[in-house]
Amino acid sequence: MEKNSPALDELDFAILSCLQKDGRMSFTVIAEQLNVSIGTIRTRVNKLIEEGTINIIGRVNPDKVGFRSYAHIAVYVRPATLKEKVAQKIARMPEVSFLAMTSGDYDLEVDVMCRNNEHLVDFVNEISKIEGVNQTKTTLYFKVYKYAQPDLNLLKV
Repeated sequence: MEKNSPALDELDFAILSCLQKDGRMSFTVIAEQLNVSIGTIRTRVNKLIEEGTINIIGRVNPDKVGFRSYAHIAVYVRPATLKEKVAQKIARMPEVSFLAMTSGDYDLEVDVMCRNNEHLVDFVNEISKIEGVNQTKTTLYFKVYKYAQPDLNLLKV
């Protein structure tokens, strides 16, 4: 957890777990499950949203809506001083679902969802034009077996 992040208590984690199971779960149902008042749930959820701890979104199944080409792209940046600028440009691209700076052979790891392989080729060609991108290595995902949010129970000691 970041130093400036507000401390989350057991109730906050319980609320987050409920919303991970069903982001549309009503405050009434959450309150009943956790044996607290609806007002408490409303206040806590609003606080979690305001602090940026949670975003309530509709999560689509990419394959069912037409994304047929998933890939992982490792990006090698030179000079290394351009990593942040390259990452910021890649982060703005709508195909990107995950982006991280890494250690190891490559500097950035990018996961993308594209309509088809032609769209993926166009995407890789676009990031290759970014100043500082020296090399990329693309790995296609043939089948995704699990795509999930982190299990909050892993934080319990």
